[in-house]
Amino acid sequence: MQDPNADTEWNDILRKKGILPPKEDPNEAAEEELIQHPKSVVKTYEDMTLEELEENEDEFSEEDERAIEMYRQQRLAEWKATQMKKMFGEILEISGPDYVQEVTKAGEHLWVILHLYKQGIPLCALVNQHLGELARMFPETKFIKAISTTCIPSYPDRNLPTIFIYRDGDIKAQYVGPLVFGGMNLTKEELEWKLSESGAIKTELEENPRRQIEDQLMSSIRTSAPSKKNSDSEED
Repeated sequence: MQDPNADTEWNDILRKKGILPPKEDPNEAAEEELIQHPKSVVKTYEDMTLEELEENEDEFSEEDERAIEMYRQQRLAEWKATQMKKMFGEILEISGPDYVQEVTKAGEHLWVILHLYKQGIPLCALVNQHLGELARMFPETKFIKAISTTCIPSYPDRNLPTIFIYRDGDIKAQYVGPLVFGGMNLTKEELEWKLSESGAIKTELEENPRRQIEDQLMSSIRTSAPSKKNSDSEED
């Protein structure tokens, strides 16, 4: 059967005779579809930049405006996060005069991790090594190190390493002295967990790595400890 919509001479004759209906104009059909089912701007605004959203805001409906405002805030937050990632990603060395600018005025809602250390103290060197790796893992957090006496004159070496954690210029957590860090057996994962407890970084670790070591140590002690039965046999 011949297609009645085909563009043929025979179909043209039939249309003139009224046997076939007039052929539809595809452009008119598309316009009619657009009128009957207008496409919401909300479906396309995700492809726009912040500048394009500003330029086209007069074309948005009230519903679009609400959705776009939420999207604008999301894009703005993403942009700020990207900018912060460009700013950090490594551990910064400062001295006393830099403290106010780099810590107190570091930025709103910004986490700052400050390590006070001294050269020649092995545990301080180990903490600096771990913090350098963590700074690359968590570029949205500001990592800083400073020789202790440049920030706090006469700060005692027995308190090193010391880590202060700030947000909005206020101290949120502090870790002072070698015992807090567990000595030279400190791993990067253990330090990561410790810093995450303050909220300064968002770790993907599910549990404290130190607890696993402690559990293994206790299990080893229980296994190697002589039982009461064995002790009684030895006495006999």
